[in-house]
Amino acid sequence: MITKGHFIFGFILLLILGITAPSFSQINRKNVRKNNKRMANFKGKKQNFTKDKKYNFVGFSVNAFNYFGDLSPSAGVASTDISFTRPGFGVFFGHRFGPRYSLRGSFTYGTIRGDDFKSADKGSQADAPRYIRNLSFRNRIKELTVVGVFDLYKNESSYISRLQFTPYAFIGLTVFHHNPQAYVADDSGLPEAGTWVDLKPLGTEGQNAELLDTDVNAGIKQYKLVQLAIPFGIGARYRLNQVFDISMEFGIRYTFTDYLDDVSQNYVDPGVFTGSNAELARYMADRSLNPTSAEKGQTREIGDVSTQSFIGRDGQSYTVINGYGSEFRDNIRGNKKDNDVYFVTSIKLAYIIGATFTRAKFR
Repeated sequence: MITKGHFIFGFILLLILGITAPSFSQINRKNVRKNNKRMANFKGKKQNFTKDKKYNFVGFSVNAFNYFGDLSPSAGVASTDISFTRPGFGVFFGHRFGPRYSLRGSFTYGTIRGDDFKSADKGSQADAPRYIRNLSFRNRIKELTVVGVFDLYKNESSYISRLQFTPYAFIGLTVFHHNPQAYVADDSGLPEAGTWVDLKPLGTEGQNAELLDTDVNAGIKQYKLVQLAIPFGIGARYRLNQVFDISMEFGIRYTFTDYLDDVSQNYVDPGVFTGSNAELARYMADRSLNPTSAEKGQTREIGDVSTQSFIGRDGQSYTVINGYGSEFRDNIRGNKKDNDVYFVTSIKLAYIIGATFTRAKFR
């Protein structure tokens, strides 16, 4: 039996539903539009560079070595004598672990050269002092290098779908062994004439001598033949086929030594050289009075230069060109403020390990 109370309750319920129904309907329409927008912008779950996309590679390189230091053509940044470019070779192994990133380790061998006679312009007022100095060297370098390679373009795919062309940059750490040498001129009159000799044992800047505290090179220490360098540079990689890449890159090795060329500080008194190698050390420390170039025996034209004679610390008489070959703060043999640098330009051929080369089949 419907009572008056039932009638009033029903009326109130209808009134509430009438008021709230439009609000619920409006909320539902907003949710639908929001969900539709989400679905329209959905691009799928972000995928990482999965294990199946990573790969290893090996290869070899043909390199060109150049040098910048105290025997460069000029003091300008990265000045180098292209005529002294020397070939080298290398092998490497690498691992790609990301869409832009690879880690590469390599062994490289090459030679750097420098020669005042050939690189310095005797007619230039700025270069004439180095032409008169007449120093030269070669240095055979063996390096182990690890670098991170950073591709400019991202590749999210496997090696099969890698990009056709990719520019990149790299930076890392190098450990290298070097050993500066110089040629003893045929007309030197020394027993070593016509041969290459190691320069470090000679201590051409007084490293092995007992220098006075007042000497310009006082406290000088012998340099090490194993050194560190920071390798960095740029390159470009081109995909030849599914398993081979070819690259060309230019790299700089910034070293922490100024003795790739055995030249850094001042001349010392020739009388400080002692022992069985004293005569050879004096000859290699100052070659300014040599009438010919060191390696090919070409006649030098040094013009009118003033010389001086003096008694060295060993009691012997010596004659040098003013500004060369004797102890004095202005008799500078090299520039110790800047470390030496060498450049490695490479063509690399890489093979992707474990890859299977497939060709399209046609009926």
